[in-house]
Amino acid sequence: MAVNDFSLLRQYAVQGSEDAFSALVERHLDLVYSTALRQVRSQAAAEEIAQSVFADLARNASKLKPDTVLAAWLYQVTRRTSIDMIRRESRRQIRERTALELSEMNQDASPWKQIEPLLDDAMEELEDKDRSAIILRFFENKSLREVGEIFGTSEDAAQKRVNRAIEKLREHFSQRGATASAAAIAAALSAHAVHSAPIGLMTAISTGAVVSGAPAATAAAATKVLTMTTIQKVLVTVAITAAVGTGIYGTRRFSRLETELSALQQNEAPLRAQIEALRRERDLATNHLAVVQTDSERFRRDSMELQRLRGEVGLLRREARDSAQAKGASNDPFVQTAVVWKEKEAKLRALIEQRPNNKVPELGLLEDRAWLDIARDAELESEEGIRKTLSELRRSAGNRLAPMLEEGLNKYLEANDGRLPDQVAQLKQFLDPRVTDAMLDRYQLLYTGKLADVPHGEWVLGQSIQSVVDQEYDPRWKIGPNGYGTSTVKTDQLLETLKPAMQAYSAANAGQSPKGPIELLPYLQTAEQKKAFDQLMKKP
Repeated sequence: MAVNDFSLLRQYAVQGSEDAFSALVERHLDLVYSTALRQVRSQAAAEEIAQSVFADLARNASKLKPDTVLAAWLYQVTRRTSIDMIRRESRRQIRERTALELSEMNQDASPWKQIEPLLDDAMEELEDKDRSAIILRFFENKSLREVGEIFGTSEDAAQKRVNRAIEKLREHFSQRGATASAAAIAAALSAHAVHSAPIGLMTAISTGAVVSGAPAATAAAATKVLTMTTIQKVLVTVAITAAVGTGIYGTRRFSRLETELSALQQNEAPLRAQIEALRRERDLATNHLAVVQTDSERFRRDSMELQRLRGEVGLLRREARDSAQAKGASNDPFVQTAVVWKEKEAKLRALIEQRPNNKVPELGLLEDRAWLDIARDAELESEEGIRKTLSELRRSAGNRLAPMLEEGLNKYLEANDGRLPDQVAQLKQFLDPRVTDAMLDRYQLLYTGKLADVPHGEWVLGQSIQSVVDQEYDPRWKIGPNGYGTSTVKTDQLLETLKPAMQAYSAANAGQSPKGPIELLPYLQTAEQKKAFDQLMKKP
């Protein structure tokens, strides 16, 4: 059985084990390198970031807690280090790089090209456990059983968490114009989220981290080595050799590593060809596996639905029998399951009545089956579980109302030559009869006038902030003529603060909207805007 990350960290922190640290580097280097490469778009810069991240790991090895998911910790540190490097770049470089990326993305509409620029922002919005599940499943390529073991849950529970996290990523991408199915996102992450780091980088990182455990002067020199280019490393090696002398262990080790690195570089070309061939085979296998997993999940849901229907049939049969037959039917597992679900549904309906502030008018659009489906998986024994369940109920109701509002908005625009309404109530005659005035009162117009004057990608109808019942868990719905989506109240408030920066970006880029918060860096003017940006990026 493979030694877990924490055991290797303990061996390094307590015993100074070079082999333990090298094992950690080998295990997680591809994740760190790929995450950095997505941010900085430069192989050389990504290598420097990777070295810096593992230097941080070496320094903090004794401080990490036993329950730390190391892959998630490394991902967060890589993200922060990459952002710090980007901040040091000039505004001209950022604009040029952004223009090049947009051009390339427009030429290739594959799912990965669409979601790659948005991936890390989307990962930041996930809860810690959801983010860790995505990293372990797709970035670390662990099986669902292994993910479940790390979280201390079953394989089925791990599957549910991964699916929920993928769905949240899909919603994030959809809100920003990148339309891809959950299966396509899973396949794209499996195939492209992690790339093999350059040959020789692991050796450089492991060596630098081990040397950092030496006396202070030697450790400082090793830290500098970790952030230098290959040529600079050779020069530093020569300098150390001249200063310390041939009798010191560090000199002999650096000399031997330099020789090994030279040999590795000579064999690099054929190895790269072999690696590329293996990577293509892996990508094909991963895509196939993603399709199989999607089909398997669909089959599982269908099986559960069949069981639910069987349970309802059994319940009806029991009600039709006399008392003796009813007693016999009560032993049917399908009947027992149906009774438990019905009881949870009744409890959920009672909770809504007991908490009138949670009862929004959109709930009238939910069918009985929707109530039962939500109650079936609900955790109603704790206050947090109740809040999350009621929020899920409101989200489901909003998901019924949003397409009705989108359809009504388009009908109004068609009837009024592309002109937006002045009041939300003007949409009423174009809406499904089930949409009430109380539902419309919870929404407000974000733009009026002509639709052609609305900035590209902006919503025109949105749920008012005061109508969001639970601002921690509830989404805020937005509707436009080309679709609908959700955001959080906190995100909207931060974006409102950053609106001047977004307007400045649009003015400097021919009216285009930024693809992500990172592109706003050159346009932040006030301390309040910079604070809002840091909060949006979730930088501690």
